[in-house]
Amino acid sequence: MRERSHRSTAVRAAVAGAVVAVLGVAGLTACDASGDNSPGPGGSTAATKPSPKPTPTWDTSPRSVAAVGDSITRGFDACSVLSDCPEVSWATGSDAQVKSLAVRLLGKSRAASHSWNYAQTGARMADLPEQMRRAAERGPGLVTVMAGANDACRTTAAAMTPVADFRADFEESLRQLRRTAPKAQVYVMSVPDLKRLWSEGRANPLGKQVWKLGICSSMLADPDAVDSAATARRDAVQERVVAYNKVLKDVCAKDKRCRDDDGAVFGYRFGQTQLSHWDWFHPSVNGQARLAELAYRAVTAKDPAA
Repeated sequence: MRERSHRSTAVRAAVAGAVVAVLGVAGLTACDASGDNSPGPGGSTAATKPSPKPTPTWDTSPRSVAAVGDSITRGFDACSVLSDCPEVSWATGSDAQVKSLAVRLLGKSRAASHSWNYAQTGARMADLPEQMRRAAERGPGLVTVMAGANDACRTTAAAMTPVADFRADFEESLRQLRRTAPKAQVYVMSVPDLKRLWSEGRANPLGKQVWKLGICSSMLADPDAVDSAATARRDAVQERVVAYNKVLKDVCAKDKRCRDDDGAVFGYRFGQTQLSHWDWFHPSVNGQARLAELAYRAVTAKDPAA
């Protein structure tokens, strides 16, 4: 037993010596002449660095579409005065003249059963979390967002939604979606240029009569007034819209499955052909078709900047 013990001790010593020798060689190999852990000529540190997680690829052919937002996505005033007309919605409508985003992506028959419109006329950003919760329950491949105009379109400029509240509500909307549909893609449309819509519509007498019913009073009240007070009021609304669009872009950029329109809707020059012939403010059927074109081009682009 004693002889076996001596032999075991000798074996352990030999093994320990070999380990020390190997570690010493490895240590010398790992260090170059500079004394750091940089690879020597022809060397690589790839084995010591974790591979970056691949960025999710944007799916240019989602298999279903859910829409959230306000009156524009409901087709308000596109078919008849002061009424929704969802069949001409740029996002999910079935009208052949519009050829909505859902129809372009899914085809007419599939769009009828795999697209849903949860937008509501008059909705503000504070209403979006609930809309998003309902949309998420469908497990959509893509959710379109177009909201914010009603946050600027208030009875007075002072009543507009604060930018901080707007941001918090949009962030909560995306959280609602992610709780149930973590892999759904989101496409965010910017808020239109309300000041341009005022400029285009104010030339139409019928439109101005409809505006008196309370449509976007912060921008459209006293449409012919161009004094300093009226100009300052409209400029304040315009500045708030610009701020809202920055929030939409910033918040979307933090979500790896979100893509914004890079200001395409805000920059679109709606003419009288693209405006409702009842209120000269909301998109007409032609205007809805132009929105669908903008959205389809962006959603199907491999590069979001394309």
